Amino acid sequence: MSDLNRDAMANRYGQATGTTTAVVDAGLRAYMLHIYNYMVLGLAITGFAALGIYMLSMTGDAASAAKILRNGVEVPAQIRSGVFLTPLGYALFVSPLKWAVILAPLAMVFVLSFGIERLRPATAQLLFWVFSALIGISLASIFMIYTHTSIVRVFFITAASFGALSLWGYTTQRDLTGMGSFLIMGLVGVIIASLVNLFLASSALQFIVSVVGVLVFAGLTAWDTQRLKNEYIYGAMEGEAAERSAIMGALSLYLNFINLFTLLLQLLGQREE
Repeated sequence: MSDLNRDAMANRYGQATGTTTAVVDAGLRAYMLHIYNYMVLGLAITGFAALGIYMLSMTGDAASAAKILRNGVEVPAQIRSGVFLTPLGYALFVSPLKWAVILAPLAMVFVLSFGIERLRPATAQLLFWVFSALIGISLASIFMIYTHTSIVRVFFITAASFGALSLWGYTTQRDLTGMGSFLIMGLVGVIIASLVNLFLASSALQFIVSVVGVLVFAGLTAWDTQRLKNEYIYGAMEGEAAERSAIMGALSLYLNFINLFTLLLQLLGQREE
C-alpha cells in the first residue's frame, strides 16, 4: 500500500500501528473482493440471459418462425440461410419493442445512480441483478451477428485485459485522479460520435469510435479501481453505506467490462456469413 494511503489510514484510525495497518489492509481486500463478486455474478447473469434469449429467438424451422409481409406476401423472418427469427426474437430485435430493450438498461442506471442513497441495500442489489439481465437481453443479438468462437475469444481477451488493468489500478502508487476528467470527456466524445454514426453508418468512423472507446474504458477500469480503493480508505464506510458503495462500485466496473467487451468485439469479432 502506498505511503499516501498509509497516511490516510493513520488520520482515519489515529496513529497507525502494524496491527492497525494489517486490519485495514484486510478490510480493504474484503471490500474489493465483495465488489468483484458482485460484478462477476452480474456478468454471469448477463451471459446466461443473453444466451437464453438468443436460443429462444432463433429457429431453424421456417414453419415456427415469425411471419413478415414482403411484397404483399407473408414470409418467414429469415436472418440467414436456414436461420429464422421466432416471434419472440422478432418482437425483441425488430419490432418497436426493441427500443424498450435498448433504453431499459439506461433507465436502470439512472435509478441506481441517483437513487442509491434512498434504496435499501437489498433493493439496490435486486435492481443490479435486473439491470444485468436486461443488458443480457440487449446483448443477445451479438450471437446472431458474430461467430460463437470469436465471441468466446474476445470475452477471454477482455477478461485478461480487464484483470490486468484493474490490478494495476489497485496496486499502482501513481495518483490517477487527474485522469478522471480526461476520461469522462473521452467517454462523452465516444457517445456523441456513436450517436452521429447511427445516421452516417460510416465504417471508418465506427472503427475510430471502437479504438478510442477501448482506450477510454481501459483507462476508466484502472481509474475506477483506484477510486473505489480510496473511497474505502478515506470514506470510513460501514454497514449499509459500505454495502451500497460496493453495489455502485460493482456497477461501474461491470459497465467498464461490458463496454470493453462490445468494443473489442467490433474490432476483433468475426461476423457470421
